[in-house]
Amino acid sequence: MQRIGSAADVDSQEFRRNDLHNRQLAAELKVRQRSARFERPEKDFERLRRQNKLFVRNRIAALLDPETPFLELSTLAANKAYNGEVPGAAQVVGIGIVAGREVIIHADDSSVKSGAWYPLSVKKIVRALDIAIENRLPVVHLCDCAGGFLPLQAEFFADRYHAGRILRNQSILSKMGVPQVAIVMGHCTAAGAYVPALSEYNIVVEGTGAIFLGGPPVVKAATGEQVSAEELGGALMHTSVSGTGDYFATSEIHAIAIARNIVARFHRPAKSCINRVAPEPPVYDASELYGIIPKDARGQFDMREIIARLVDGSRFDEYQPHYATSLVCGFARLYGYQVGIVANNGVLFGDSALKGAHFIQICDKNRTPLLFLQNVTGFMVGREYERRGITKDGAKLIMAVSSASVPKFTIICNSSHGAGTYAMSGRAFDPRFVFSWPNSQISAMGAEQAAGVLTHVKARQLARTGGRLSEQELAGIREPVLEEYRERSSAYYATSELWDDGILDPVDTRTALAIALSASLNAPIDAPQYGVFRL
Repeated sequence: MQRIGSAADVDSQEFRRNDLHNRQLAAELKVRQRSARFERPEKDFERLRRQNKLFVRNRIAALLDPETPFLELSTLAANKAYNGEVPGAAQVVGIGIVAGREVIIHADDSSVKSGAWYPLSVKKIVRALDIAIENRLPVVHLCDCAGGFLPLQAEFFADRYHAGRILRNQSILSKMGVPQVAIVMGHCTAAGAYVPALSEYNIVVEGTGAIFLGGPPVVKAATGEQVSAEELGGALMHTSVSGTGDYFATSEIHAIAIARNIVARFHRPAKSCINRVAPEPPVYDASELYGIIPKDARGQFDMREIIARLVDGSRFDEYQPHYATSLVCGFARLYGYQVGIVANNGVLFGDSALKGAHFIQICDKNRTPLLFLQNVTGFMVGREYERRGITKDGAKLIMAVSSASVPKFTIICNSSHGAGTYAMSGRAFDPRFVFSWPNSQISAMGAEQAAGVLTHVKARQLARTGGRLSEQELAGIREPVLEEYRERSSAYYATSELWDDGILDPVDTRTALAIALSASLNAPIDAPQYGVFRL
């Protein structure tokens, strides 16, 4: 493969301005992540100490193999919801190494609202189990949940992807032969009681762990019976009387040791075999990404500069480099694994869509995972482009993206707007993982375009009755639209709603992709199969 020659002028004023801006964004990201992970009122930490419970982060640290990476997902879920009072949606989820085995870890964070499930908590747990299903990853549940947050029950209880989906996904994992271990460290109430019950193995901690469909207050209200939590569903009762519990643990550390022994016994199926060689680092420093990403989201940059700082040896075998140049396609290696890269270098045209669709099929045929790097304002519009069949050509790209059997990974590097979001393997198209950068934006269209469209529509409505808007009135329509779009298209809003799997500092992207790619190979890769392409 040919090494990418970088044209980035690291001494230019523009590079330095971009660098300063994006370093500030990365610093802000780290502050927000640290707050979501560690900052709690002292009374919540005191409550955990009083109950002889470890903080969720300490539980995970004890579970993981020493000095191994933990790819945390959706750290900032719910950061824009519930008045900011439910950091991380009261859940910690990620991919880690336990007893030498890649696993999904799902942990209730009982330092936040006693681990109660909010609507976004449920969404985050469902997503974690979807990842386990897609990638055939065993799951370790660290259970400590006070039950659903009842004032919002209508938003998480009854629908297809609400709380019942957690239990359904657990059942599907079991059917697939993918094991789960649950450590009951606190109360598992109502639907939460089924999490350990649906796991192949569970461990209940003496004194703090309990499993029951209705806790003591519910039992008292429903039947008049007065019973303690230990009598109703404690470790001794469930491991010696009901048989709901498998292992009795005297402490959380004891329970974690039991769980690690269980995971060590798991069968390790062979990973899917794809083209791989010895890895090597990129030639260019990843920190230069800060100077390449434009300060203004509307600014242009060459996606090859991004690729050069992500892939092994900064080498890239570009496919059709002189055709349909607004879409960059080609082969590279990431930690030794061969990947096919599809990256935006501008708006999508009809020929870009055809090139992308053909390249995706090539990758699918030779079992090459796909990496999509998004910076797209959408497909080109206009009479001439419609006459050439841009909608038909765009449908081909969407068909190829939807039908590809190889693992897909998506990074939102800058803008992600309109149908371009879909064609570049957006969330709806089941990429194994989607990550954003702090500068990124995602929406049906850009803020400026949306404000222009809505202002134009209002002006036309008034024109029909002979009215006319003043410049001040036009601004009065335009500014609120701009403000709302900027807020709701930001990376922080997207990650709050779990439209991605987390925001990455750009310099961490290569490592995160390597972990995600390795995890994805636990699942078999199906043979290519496509629907109908409109010719």
